[in-house]
Amino acid sequence: MEYAAEKDAFRKQTEEMGLMRKVKRGDAWYPLKMGRSYYNSLNQLVVEVFRQGDDEIEHNFEFGRPVCFFSTNGADKVKYFNFTGTVSYVDGDRMVVAVPDNGQLIDVQGAESVGIQLFFDETSYKMMFEALDRVMRAKGRLGYLRDLFYSSSQETGVSSQGRMKAETFSFAPMHFSYLNRTQEDAVNKVLQAKDVAIVHGPPGTGKTTTLVEAIYETLRRENQVLVCAQSNMAVDWISEKLVDRGINVLRIGNPTRVNDKMLSFTYERRFEAHPDYELLWAIRKAIRDLRAHRKRGDDKYHQKLERLKERATELEVRINAQLFGEARVIASTLVGSANRLLEGQKFGTLFIDEAAQALEAACWIPIRRVSRVILAGDHCQLPPTVKSFAAMKAGLGKTLMERIVDNHPETVTLLKMQYRMNEEIMRFSSDWFYGNQVESAPEVKYRSILDLDIPMTWIDTSEFSENSENSDYSDISFKEQFVGESFGRINKAEAELTLLVLEQYFQKIGKQRILDERLDVGVISPYRAQVQYLRRLFKKKEFFKPYRSLISVNTVDGFQGQERDIILISLVRANDEGQIGFLRDLRRMNVAITRARMKLIILGDASTMTRHPFYKRLYDYIDAL
Repeated sequence: MEYAAEKDAFRKQTEEMGLMRKVKRGDAWYPLKMGRSYYNSLNQLVVEVFRQGDDEIEHNFEFGRPVCFFSTNGADKVKYFNFTGTVSYVDGDRMVVAVPDNGQLIDVQGAESVGIQLFFDETSYKMMFEALDRVMRAKGRLGYLRDLFYSSSQETGVSSQGRMKAETFSFAPMHFSYLNRTQEDAVNKVLQAKDVAIVHGPPGTGKTTTLVEAIYETLRRENQVLVCAQSNMAVDWISEKLVDRGINVLRIGNPTRVNDKMLSFTYERRFEAHPDYELLWAIRKAIRDLRAHRKRGDDKYHQKLERLKERATELEVRINAQLFGEARVIASTLVGSANRLLEGQKFGTLFIDEAAQALEAACWIPIRRVSRVILAGDHCQLPPTVKSFAAMKAGLGKTLMERIVDNHPETVTLLKMQYRMNEEIMRFSSDWFYGNQVESAPEVKYRSILDLDIPMTWIDTSEFSENSENSDYSDISFKEQFVGESFGRINKAEAELTLLVLEQYFQKIGKQRILDERLDVGVISPYRAQVQYLRRLFKKKEFFKPYRSLISVNTVDGFQGQERDIILISLVRANDEGQIGFLRDLRRMNVAITRARMKLIILGDASTMTRHPFYKRLYDYIDAL
């Protein structure tokens, strides 16, 4: 269902949606400047392209995504070139795209007014379908894990033989002086697990630290492990931490945040740096030249070609064997673990980070290669992206991590000590989402920016619009507006107020202190249109010029895994019906409010929001502080 929905949405988008809307949504770059084309280290023909349009727009291009080129004539008529490419590298407004080596690139390079847009990603679905087929038919270890994950050790009334329990090794727990008690428990549980263990890490509880430690300890018992996550960004994050710990990581696929440290452990860079690489390059060039200048009646052509090809393959195999032999951790996205480089490879342990954001079908892709699985994440934060409502209702939204948490709670360790937020910001989230089990570390419990500051405030915009005492605002509507069909909602007055509130708070703190202590600010809105509007406002406003580098504006998803000293949330929704749309997904809100270390300011129409019990309780909680 999800596949059909996504394919259909893509078709509609391609046929009906205006070009500028696609650009605004970040799904297309137009106009494009074409750069040079060349063969990369993996012998793919690639072309460089540069975005010429509005660089304020967050785009959705990332490594591995399929793309297609188009050109337009004056009448905004879009003509697509009939081949697809794959993003091989993106950094800011520059992108490198791998294209088929069959002469079609010349048409694009010669065309006027060229653009590039995301294409429907068939490959990921193919991999997921394939993995599910394999798992359904599996016997042996894979079949065992499937039956274990799907059978509940909770069910009463089933004979004890029918209930499967996750098995463990028994040995004395180890002590780690730099971890807290629940982190230590989690690492021990990982080491003792024969089948599966789950590290459940609420915001700020040091999930990554714990996971890195667990991987480090596992590597003292195993030669190599596989580490995966749903997104490229999450893979980068954990890889970087492992490299800091002195572990040799081989990153399959390209990093999203392109810095030298990240690039140095990617497969491509290591491949290029290998001593045999120059020889391989020379042979590949000879193959291309031979093909390009084939002479009529050359009997030896095929022999020469085959000889060169054999030599190239032999070298490639040798370089790969060495790269994989040296690496202790192989890191990739879940779908990336189906890469041909990993063909035939088996691992003892698979670690899946951010497992609560991954579709179950995607998790099975790497599980086929391993004998035990460790999942880390938090199913009370961002869920996986599911576009089809019917698929969501039919159960696609339920992740493998949630399934195992429900069926085998004995495999879960909840990390209970958080090191990010002031106690009062954390307390609400802990009560509502984590059964009041999360505590604040003493060093952050009372952190704040100003003395006697209230850590959380809710600015109720409904008081401005109807209340004529607020004469500045009485004639401005704080109601939401709708832009474009699926481009989302916007609340311009609330956006202006957000800037005003931050300006006033900055004036209280004082410019010198903000710059000296580099106090950073996150401005979050669940709606993309509001984010883009806020960004434009910040750019125009003179007052915020000196603080440019300290303020970031993004959606909730864009702030996943991050934290800031001060967080402002613009909720946008304000209507007479009390409709709050996807703000009903409270996990999103949990992420938004737990990004703040010391100060959280929520701007929203209380009369709209508080008809929902969660927001009512949040409003009352803040009101009582």
